[in-house]
Amino acid sequence: MTKKTRAFIPHLVVGLGMASSAACADTDAVLQENLATAEGLIDAFYSFDADRLRPLLAEADESAPAVLYYQGWAEGGNYVVLERSPCKAESAERILCAITVQDDPVLALKTGFNVTDTFTVTFEGSSITAIETSSNDQPIYYEARDWVLENMPEVMTGPCQGFFDGGPTPQDCARAMTEGYRQFMVHKDGGS
Repeated sequence: MTKKTRAFIPHLVVGLGMASSAACADTDAVLQENLATAEGLIDAFYSFDADRLRPLLAEADESAPAVLYYQGWAEGGNYVVLERSPCKAESAERILCAITVQDDPVLALKTGFNVTDTFTVTFEGSSITAIETSSNDQPIYYEARDWVLENMPEVMTGPCQGFFDGGPTPQDCARAMTEGYRQFMVHKDGGS
């Protein structure tokens, strides 16, 4: 190894270390920006103002109709946020936001249970490209939904047309399903 090579190696190591630090700083900045955007998405969702939510969905073409429908459903179902933990990052590209709510459809089932909805927000750079929602609904919720589908088909052809697929009346759908869940409980408890 020549003197020039030996002198170059420490500079190369320092240079690589600085590049690595800069990359980490950039990744951390993107992560912090995406966490703030995800929190803003949750704020917009629970504002029940579609005009406030829609710009955040501009790059999430496939998710937007379902998320906007769900926002309307949540409004019609009188969702009340009981617990909102800070969003958590699985990575800079994938953020999870869990929100525990009380809502009329679940209240109609008289279980005393409050649902936690989780929004999984996917980013490309700093743009939201997909949103998936999931919840920890109890089995009775699905039993009631299936009962409404079977015994009250007019709900699905009326206010719930386009159910979670961009339908035009999600607020009315949530109210109709809540009434259906009440009727399910009467039926389940031995009523007519």
